[in-house]
Formats: sequence, C-alpha cells, structure tokens
Amino acid sequence: MIKIKDIYFLFFVLITILSVNNWTSLPIGNTFFWWAVQILFFITVLVTKKNFYNPLNKKNNFPIILFLFWMFICIVRGCFVAENYWEWKNLVTTSFVLLLGLVVFVFENPILNQFLLNKWFKFILPLFFISILFTTGDAYGHYLAPILLLLLVFPLLTKKWKIIVVFLTLFVIVMAQTARSNVIKFSVALFMGSLIYYFRFFFSKKVFTILRLVFLLAPIVLFTLGILGIFNVFKMSEYIEGDYKAKVEVDGKISEESLTVDTRTGLYIEVLTSAVKNDYILLGRTPARGNDSLAFGEFLAVELNTGKSERFGNEVSILNVFTWTGVVGVVLYFFIFFRASYLAIHKSNNIFIKIIGLFVAFRWLYAWVEDFSRFDMSNIILWMLISMCFSIEFRNMTNFEFKLWVRGIFSEKFKKLSKLTQNNNRSI
Repeated sequence: MIKIKDIYFLFFVLITILSVNNWTSLPIGNTFFWWAVQILFFITVLVTKKNFYNPLNKKNNFPIILFLFWMFICIVRGCFVAENYWEWKNLVTTSFVLLLGLVVFVFENPILNQFLLNKWFKFILPLFFISILFTTGDAYGHYLAPILLLLLVFPLLTKKWKIIVVFLTLFVIVMAQTARSNVIKFSVALFMGSLIYYFRFFFSKKVFTILRLVFLLAPIVLFTLGILGIFNVFKMSEYIEGDYKAKVEVDGKISEESLTVDTRTGLYIEVLTSAVKNDYILLGRTPARGNDSLAFGEFLAVELNTGKSERFGNEVSILNVFTWTGVVGVVLYFFIFFRASYLAIHKSNNIFIKIIGLFVAFRWLYAWVEDFSRFDMSNIILWMLISMCFSIEFRNMTNFEFKLWVRGIFSEKFKKLSKLTQNNNRSI
C-alpha cells in the first residue's frame, strides 16, 4: 500500500527533474504535464496537512499565512488582468511559485523531512552522475540543492558523507563558475556550516543577532544608496581590481565571461521605471504581467505576438516579488525571513537551527542579487529550511537530538532513536 510519505517522495523525484529541465538536452514532459504535477503537489499538501502539522506551530506561522493570503489576492486580481494566452500562462506558472509557502505546513515535521532526504540521497543523488551527461553546468546546483542542508550541518556528517558533500560542492563550484548563484549559495552554506560550529565559542547569541540584522538590513540600505546614486554595489569593477573571467560553453562554443560584469543595475532600472510609469508600486502588476523592458520586451512582443514589450520574469527574485505583488508583497515576504531567522536564533536549543536561521537571513539578502523565481528543488529546499526555523520540534532539539536526526537521514539505527526524541518534542 502506498503511504503518504511515498507520494511526497514521488513529487521530490519529479521536482528534481523539473529543476534541470531548462538545461537538459532530454526535456521530459510538457507545460501541461508539469502544471498537473504542481497542482497535484499542492492538493496533496492541503489534504495531508493534518498528518504532519503540529498545532503548536500555529502562533508562529502568522507571517506565512498573511503572505499566502496576499498571494491569493494577487492571483485572483491576475485573473481580471490577463488578456492573452501568454499572460494566462504566466499567471498559472507564477502562481505555483508564489504559493510554495504552503509547504511550511508539512515541512515543519522532522519525520517527513528526514524520510524525504533519506530517499533522495539514497535513490536520486546517484542519478546525478548520469544526468550530467545531458545537462549543462547551470543545472548542477539546482539538482543538488538538498546538499545545501548537509553543508549547514556539515560537522554532524560521518566521514564518508563529509567527503561526498565536499566533492559535490567543489564540483558545482568548479564546473559551473558562471552559474554564480549556485557557486555563492554552496560556498556560503559550507562556510557557515563549518566555520560557525568549529568556532562556536566566538559566535555568541549577540554575534548571531548582529550577523542576522546585517543580512536582513544590508539589501535595504544598499538599495537606498543605489537609488540615491551614492553607491552601486553591482558595479564591482569600480572597487575590485583585476578582470576575473571564466570559460563558458554556449551552443557548443567556448568563450570567456567576466565574473565581475554588472548584470543587475539595468534590471533594477527597468523594473522600477516600469512600476512608476504604470502605477503599480504598492500592489504590484499581478502574477499575470511582467515589467516593461527595452532590453527584452521588444523581442518578446514580436516573438510572442502580444504587442506588449514586457519581460515576465527576471533573474532577481525580489524584483519578481515586487513586480507581481508590489511593495505589500515584498514587506510580507521580508517578515517571513525576519521571523524565521529570529525564532531560529533566539528560540532554539541547538546551534544548528541557529546556523540554518542565519543562512535563511542570508537568502533574503541574496534574493536582491539573484535566486530565480521558479518551482524547483532549490526553492523547495529554501522553504524547507524556513519551515525548520518555524518548527517547534526542530527548535526544541538539543545538539545531540539534532545530531540523531541528521544521522537518521542515512542510518536506520539513528532514525529510530531520532523518532523517540521527536515524539517527545511534539508533546512539549
């Protein structure tokens, strides 16, 4: 008999495939197939929520509920805005991304997370070495997104898994240098997971608090400085000496690409100008529409025959949240990271949730730099990390109990011991 957890694992398999579908020479399925997968995934979450959700988490989940409520309103508004096939398609695709926060209500459960990660590392990870025959470097980090969690708890891994995780991390960093987003996320996760634990005596709660606030407030400060024309953090060539380049293969041809080139200022200018011109700063343009774009819009207007010079989505996550849901959406999105990182750092009994909370705060900062707004494994893992910060079960664990949970991902013996502690934490 198929169990609920097995159904979730099937979705994990499919989402892993979907994550690399844009960069593979062997595309699987079509738009409607993947829409069906995502619809069934959300239906499963809603129907089985009661099997995994701990009511004790309810009082802390208010930012999630408020954010999802606004996403729902924006999606409904989009139904009245969409005027052609491509806008309806964008509305449906984007809605799946904006509703990903629903997974918090099941991923707060340690037993389900442990089961999914166990199956993923046992059955899906080995297939990565086959997938690289048919994918480009950009796909590697998206496929291996669950490795980010292991990097954050690196000291708890066995020697065997430490070697595997380091090898895969170096593989992503070396083999996909121009996929800067993956390189940065994997590097930061490894840095945090190792440095903070091994030098934990220097990382008091005060230090965690300062770092958390830096990650949360830095993008807002830098954005303000950029708007005022005082300092543009994206113009790296102005304050980094040297011309750092990496070889990249495009359409079978090898070329060099600068790692310090400014690819973000133009996006910010287009998105902000479009919002001011079309008066959707506060409430957004809904998930059905994109921003006016001189760089890409004219081509899309002709190619898609929409007559509108719009780009439906950008590489920068926060720009998409702003375009689709306005300042209101950005503020609500911020409070998810704010609350999750606060609970992790100030209301947890183990250092590993504190490290995860700090990484979640970093991902808020990085949302202003990149982080594609896609329904993929990278964003699934981000929401899993956020869920762990909100979860009273994870936060009630001691360092030893959290070690049992991590070891239980790979060992049946530790899995059984971990379940005993988790049952106790659910009743606290």
